[in-house]
Amino acid sequence: MSSINMKQTDPTAWLEEYRGKDFTGSWPTMKEMFDLTVKRYPNNNCFTDFDGPNGSRRTLNYTQAKEKIVALANWLAANGVKYGDKVAVSGKNSPEWAVVYLAAFYAGATICPIDYGLHNEEAENLLNTAQPKFFFVDTEKYAYFTQKKYSYEVYSLAPEHGDKYVYNLSTTETPEITYPKEDDIAAILFTSGTTGVPKGVMLTHKNLVSDTYLAQTNMNVYSTDVFYALLPIHHAYTMTAVFIETISVGAEVVFGKTMAVSRMMKELREGKITMLLGVPLLFNKLLAGIMKGIKEKGAVVYGIIKFLMGLSYVIKKITNCNPGKVLFKSVLQKANINTLRIAICGGGPLAPSVFKAYNQLGIDFVQGYGLTETSPIIALNPVYAFKIESVGKNLREVEFKIIDVDENGVGELCVKGPMIMKGYYNMPEETAAVFTEDGWFKTGDLGSIDKDGYVILAGRAKNMIVTDGGKNVYPEEIENAFQLYDELEQITIQGYLENKDTKSEGIEALVYPADSMLSRINVQREDKAAQDKILEEVKAIIDKVNKTLLPYQRISKITILEKPLEMTTTKKVKRNYNK
Repeated sequence: MSSINMKQTDPTAWLEEYRGKDFTGSWPTMKEMFDLTVKRYPNNNCFTDFDGPNGSRRTLNYTQAKEKIVALANWLAANGVKYGDKVAVSGKNSPEWAVVYLAAFYAGATICPIDYGLHNEEAENLLNTAQPKFFFVDTEKYAYFTQKKYSYEVYSLAPEHGDKYVYNLSTTETPEITYPKEDDIAAILFTSGTTGVPKGVMLTHKNLVSDTYLAQTNMNVYSTDVFYALLPIHHAYTMTAVFIETISVGAEVVFGKTMAVSRMMKELREGKITMLLGVPLLFNKLLAGIMKGIKEKGAVVYGIIKFLMGLSYVIKKITNCNPGKVLFKSVLQKANINTLRIAICGGGPLAPSVFKAYNQLGIDFVQGYGLTETSPIIALNPVYAFKIESVGKNLREVEFKIIDVDENGVGELCVKGPMIMKGYYNMPEETAAVFTEDGWFKTGDLGSIDKDGYVILAGRAKNMIVTDGGKNVYPEEIENAFQLYDELEQITIQGYLENKDTKSEGIEALVYPADSMLSRINVQREDKAAQDKILEEVKAIIDKVNKTLLPYQRISKITILEKPLEMTTTKKVKRNYNK
């Protein structure tokens, strides 16, 4: 296809005008990037939410946002935050969260975003590891974190907490501040919240800023765009591809707090969203609602629309024009996505039929790929030359190679580029283990690269399970919750294909019951008639543990094993069984 070789413009060319004056590194720092955007677009809308009186719109323009960021940064510096210190934040997506995030850089500090969905004890574990000077938390958890004495001071993201509220913190002092350099750590993103030693991914200013600008190699982003931050903003995907991408070009970000349909529809409609980034769960849900509405019009209308959708897709692939926006204007308006320019899916596998349907309806819909350790974007489908089967082409300055290639050309995907993490926080051995001797980052994902340079993923080499909500589930975390249940001799967690149409994964437990359980219920392991009774006993234990897990970690399928899985000498299950 000729459009694959279409010439791409350099999205970073404009930076040369400011190099040496507004920044001196190979890339601006996060602070310098925001300063540049404020200089270029002082009156553009910056942060918006719908949390005003009666759900009304609240908006800060870039100048107003910077005033709040600088005020907080000065207060942090005046209250003891020094170069290299840490500031933590945990809460729902909001302008306040964004102000804390950026103020950390303006105070010379490192930001530690904490998952607001974690149990309080898990969040405490991450905070104990990070050792921040200050912790800003949202209203639901504020009381918990202010009833104890910590090494860090606790402040609020919510206005009801008066003088502890982030916007009410100011100082008349003009403190001395040492600003970070491009190779300094900007953010530490924790990939686990359990009781063990958490794994914190250290991302530098160069990592985040280079990734943000280079992602535009495969996609044009404009100062007139409106991004929708609906998924949790602490996650690398939303943090970089939505929040930082927005402020890199002077666009507007609308903060969404829930995937409740009525709230989401209001924010899509009134926010006039042009850039929607989500996970398979969101796009499956949205498409199901659209198609249901079409079917309700009757078989004849449904048939005509399906025919037109097919025709629209053919025209788009041949001419690179998108007639769907005109053909299905009323359908898109009803779904409140008629203003959408581009939709991007990441965080998990998406069914090709869903991908295709959005493009048929006139939405430029593409997939991307990355990991927390890669800031995260390393591949993205160009809108003008997308491939349904691919997660995208490498960005400029990103190199891929495949190692340990099998006879089908599939092997482990390795990557180099300016967005690759500095390492895991205080974990030199774990850091060394994910890099080759010659400096390539090993993604742990299996795949191949086609003749046009597009990445085709074949599966994950790591144990991690990705739900259709884009949540990462670590089997070991769930298995650890069963350590005190000695009636289960062995419990091994894996993903299973819950829905072959959407490719979504559920959580399955492979269980080998202990002799003590069988003895207690007076059954023999090989007795086929007793299997229901064994399953009932195992299910009772799993139901009990499920209540302690986060919703997306809960086990939905149980398989009773006839014999135990093979183990290593250190009594760990060898995960070489077939899913």
